[in-house]
Amino acid sequence: MQQKIIILDFGSQTTQLIGRRVRELDTFCEILPYNKFPKDDPSVIGVILSGSPYSVHDPEAFKVDLSQFIGKIPVLGICYGAQYISHSNGGKVEQTGTREYGRANLEHIDLNNRLFAGFEKGSQVWMSHGDTITAIPEDYDIIASTGDVKYAAFASKTQPVWAVQFHPEVYHSLQGKQLLKNFVVNICGSKQEWSAASFVESAVQEIREQVGNDRVILGLSGGVDSSVCAVLLNKAIGKNLTCIFVDHGMLRKNEFTKVMEAYKGLGLNVIGVDASEQFFKDLAGVTDPEQKRKIIGRDFVEVFNAEAKKITDAKWLAQGTIYPDRIESLSITGMVIKSHHNVGGLPEEMHLQLCEPLRWLFKDEVRRVGYELGMPERLIKRHPFPGPGLAVRILGDITRDKVRILQDADDIYIEKMHNYTMPDGTSLYDHVWQAGTVLLSTIRSVGVMGDERTYEHPVALRAVTSMDAMTADWAHLPYDFMADVSNEIIRKVKGVNRVCYDISSKPPSTIEWE
Repeated sequence: MQQKIIILDFGSQTTQLIGRRVRELDTFCEILPYNKFPKDDPSVIGVILSGSPYSVHDPEAFKVDLSQFIGKIPVLGICYGAQYISHSNGGKVEQTGTREYGRANLEHIDLNNRLFAGFEKGSQVWMSHGDTITAIPEDYDIIASTGDVKYAAFASKTQPVWAVQFHPEVYHSLQGKQLLKNFVVNICGSKQEWSAASFVESAVQEIREQVGNDRVILGLSGGVDSSVCAVLLNKAIGKNLTCIFVDHGMLRKNEFTKVMEAYKGLGLNVIGVDASEQFFKDLAGVTDPEQKRKIIGRDFVEVFNAEAKKITDAKWLAQGTIYPDRIESLSITGMVIKSHHNVGGLPEEMHLQLCEPLRWLFKDEVRRVGYELGMPERLIKRHPFPGPGLAVRILGDITRDKVRILQDADDIYIEKMHNYTMPDGTSLYDHVWQAGTVLLSTIRSVGVMGDERTYEHPVALRAVTSMDAMTADWAHLPYDFMADVSNEIIRKVKGVNRVCYDISSKPPSTIEWE
């Protein structure tokens, strides 16, 4: 039986990060809405209560029956989770009038408490709350304080319950991973058996049991998720898998040919479909970003369905849905964070059943599974790329010539990023979460090339660092790299005479321009 930690989500923006940290401890975890704790599941070895955008005093505040697990298995409350534990057991949570936000240091730590084993006095943590705990329940002890927060951490004297008002899951809590390890491994007793190798073994068995000898269809995008999904399925069912790769004409330069060769090199049965003529025809004259996305989405479904219907004996559609897609598409706080095209079922006319072998994995875990499956590094380390492709990186209407300009500029940018070596010996590409080029085709600017005046388009380079793309900061690229890229693009790409760099972060900006 696979051990697991349950993380009850009260709507915090960092709940996914808690899950990632637990998985980094080679321990399986499942993130569930606050009111969906699984009853009578002997595989659950501990519970973590997340933060929340609400105060415990708000009428809309999320409430859970703590008696379901307190006293039965170890519990860790984080921020709102800590305040809810205190509030529900006779403690006090009050508004202070000022928000406790940012870095703080644990001036007092009970190093004899198992939660803080291995901690250093003065350890930096990250606070983010408006209310604060002003009294804890009678049977609880203070186990950590900062200069401003008396009850930074507390624990029950009689039951396996711990609570912290800071966020151990975030990078700024310098020993946060140690705290989570103390809870997950030392307190809950995780055997740390969750790994890429164990996942592959169990996933292959599960796929074979699910689909049997049936034929499966998979839509490939060239991205990491669908590629790893394809190789995993191929390992499980071999020739019974058929992959369909649709070229809508707005992929990166030579992408269709390169990816098809890479897939065939992996032994996959891939059907390549060049449908660019249809996409360009339907996009002609369209400038609204949302309308572009809808047209591309509609046409993709039409093309994919037409090809899928040719495989008359197929009974399953496989998708590279990963865990963050599913979490973001759950309505935890009453609002869906983001709807995902591959979450929520299938078009009825396809009459297929759904197979999602990566549905429990985070992006970094997908990459580790790719390595375990022996996939080439360049395919595994690929940056995320938008489903509509370069269409959402061209401002204004879409034409073949504009796509050609952007493909040429982007190819120079990405290749030079691959070839630029950082001080640690890795490529600049590996230091960036996502990079791409944007064509400002609605703008022209004056330039001089040789002795001639030019009146051409600018391009904007975009590069961000991130953990999960929910927030992102602009990457501080080396000046010599940027100068080299700018010179090369202006010199070699006809139609471009100016290169800019986007230094906006998310929020308030988005990673893509459209």
